[in-house]
Amino acid sequence: MSDCCPSDSPAAKSRPDYLLWCSGITVVIGYLLFWLLPERVDMPLWLATMSEGIFELVNKMWLGLVAAVVFVGLLERIPRELVMSALGQGGTVKGILRATLAGVALDLCSHGILMIGAKLYERGASIGQLMAFLIASPWNSLSLTIIMISLIGWQWTLLFIALSMVIGIVTGIFFDGLVVRGKLPPNPHKIETPTVNMLSLWPGIVRLIKTAEYTPRAFGSLLIDGIRDSRMVFRWLLFGIVLAVLIRAMVPLDLYQDYFGPTVAGLMLTLLAATIIEVCSEGSTPIAADLLTRAAAPGNSFTFLMAGVATDYTEIMVLRDVTKSWKIALFLPLITLPQVLLIGWILNMASLG
Repeated sequence: MSDCCPSDSPAAKSRPDYLLWCSGITVVIGYLLFWLLPERVDMPLWLATMSEGIFELVNKMWLGLVAAVVFVGLLERIPRELVMSALGQGGTVKGILRATLAGVALDLCSHGILMIGAKLYERGASIGQLMAFLIASPWNSLSLTIIMISLIGWQWTLLFIALSMVIGIVTGIFFDGLVVRGKLPPNPHKIETPTVNMLSLWPGIVRLIKTAEYTPRAFGSLLIDGIRDSRMVFRWLLFGIVLAVLIRAMVPLDLYQDYFGPTVAGLMLTLLAATIIEVCSEGSTPIAADLLTRAAAPGNSFTFLMAGVATDYTEIMVLRDVTKSWKIALFLPLITLPQVLLIGWILNMASLG
């Protein structure tokens, strides 16, 4: 599907993860250069800027990364069926709301979530549920939420999450409405299933808590599982750090603020960059944080995160293959991008006071 989600085949497992190793080595070298040579005497300006940026971003993110590893390890011990069983009936507003919440709850990247979304569609989820699930989930995962809080603060992070969920819900309702009107084909796999009462899930959750093992060995196993399952997150986060500091080194701050500032032109350039740069949700996080903190453009930051989901060609092609419909696949950017741009413009205008 994409290099974002490594294959489980023996050949893929034996092949070195060049993106992870190259990005990781670059980050380690940059961090050590700033730590060991704080004066950066006789160091090229671009290298000094990159090492300082790496040092700053890593120091902001490390606590969030550790917490994310722990929570990913915990999520590994919760059956996915327990999360997905709460999806509810397709074609209803309640079903779309539940699909949106399920997407937020799963800790997967924008490409990893496609595999789950495809399986949900095959099991009868409506088109609206599928779209709400895909739009709400990628960078709203638990691990990235913690990292986003460390980079831009909890207020902006929670606002971005809430707005992305609104877009997911509105888009889901819109898609289901188009199916009802006959403008889009319905899911041929759809079956009538009873809605699961949320309270009925509590016994399973309580059982998990009671049967869990609380020992140093169990905690060590949890950390190992968390690190292993976070590899996909780490590879793209490290790559995102490298991209972000390269932009800092190559693009002066005043030029960066002029081109990617809180203007309509800056918003459209951000949209263009998000469309062209095929980077997973984890990699877009540090760049989006820089758009908010350095360019003072919260709307551009939100647009970069959301437009990457709406215009991702991998996602569009997978949707076409899963639904067997070009109309459904192409309606994703057609419906979501106007919402993203409108919200991005409002956020920029609000930041200007």
